[in-house]
Parts: sequence; structure tokens; C-alpha cells
Amino acid sequence: MTSLTAGQAFPDIKVKTLGGDTVALGKPQGGHDWKLVVFYRGLHCPICKKYVAQLDGMVEKFNDIGVDVVAVSGDPEGKAKDFVDETGVTLPVGYGLTLGEMGQLGLYISDPRSPQETDQPFAEPAHFVINGDGNIQILDISNAPFARPDLEMLLGGIKFVREKDYPIRGTHKAA
Repeated sequence: MTSLTAGQAFPDIKVKTLGGDTVALGKPQGGHDWKLVVFYRGLHCPICKKYVAQLDGMVEKFNDIGVDVVAVSGDPEGKAKDFVDETGVTLPVGYGLTLGEMGQLGLYISDPRSPQETDQPFAEPAHFVINGDGNIQILDISNAPFARPDLEMLLGGIKFVREKDYPIRGTHKAA
């Protein structure tokens, strides 16, 4: 497992999205210059459904401050489609993130508790805000579904960072 750090370049990882496109996770699209990548556990996670639905309702607010948004999981295409069908979200949803890519990103990976939960290992929640230079401005990596950033606070924080040219925090190397 790799440990990504604040200020580091976001790795060049591409995923397919529902609708047939392939997106580079660290590259903003749609005329935006920053990117928010939200990793969710998968179709089996009721907390993810609620959280991604909340994110979906805020995409326009993120776009208004120049931030492109994508939600991604390791689910195969069919489960990603079911996730979208169940939640009604319209934001870009990436699927098929591999275990190797999860490790490259430093995500925590869990095994299913039972076959009824899901049928493959999956990434726990994580958030990366990639700035206009392609570097990680903000990151949050959790090992459990219960710890995720408040999306309104994240939106306000990104807006503050952009307006005040606030530096990347957490870059001091401990001795």
C-alpha cells in the first residue's frame, strides 16, 4: 500500500464511467480546473448511497467554484449501474477500480463480511481534492464507512482555499 501525501502529484489512474467514457481521475473536465474524487465502498453500502446522493445534489455548487466531481468504486459495471438506479444520482460514476489501483492510492481495502454483503474486496471511503497543478490539495482516507468529511464543510473549505490562495497543509516532515 502506497501512502499519498498532501502536495504530491495525483497518480495517473483512469477508470471507465457509466455512459462509456474513460476519465483520468486527477484531470478535471468540463472546463473546471480542480477535481474532487470521492471513493465509495460499492453497491452493498447503504451509507454510500446516502452520501453519494448528497454529493450529487451539490455537484452544481462544486462546479460553480471550478471543481469537477466524480464518484468511484471497485464495483463492476453492473453493480455501478444498479447503484445509480437505486440512488438516482446523475454525477459521473466510475467503476472497476482495481485492487492495485486502490493500493497505489493508499486506500484501505476490506474483505466482505459475508457473501450476502458483496463478493469481492472493496475500498473504504476516501476523498481527494486535486488542484489546478494536478497536486493533492486535500485528502481524507478512512478505514470505515462511518468517517467521511461533511460535504458542506468540504465545499466551504475548497472555496476558502481558492479565494485566499491558502497553501497545501500537512506538508511538514516530522523528524
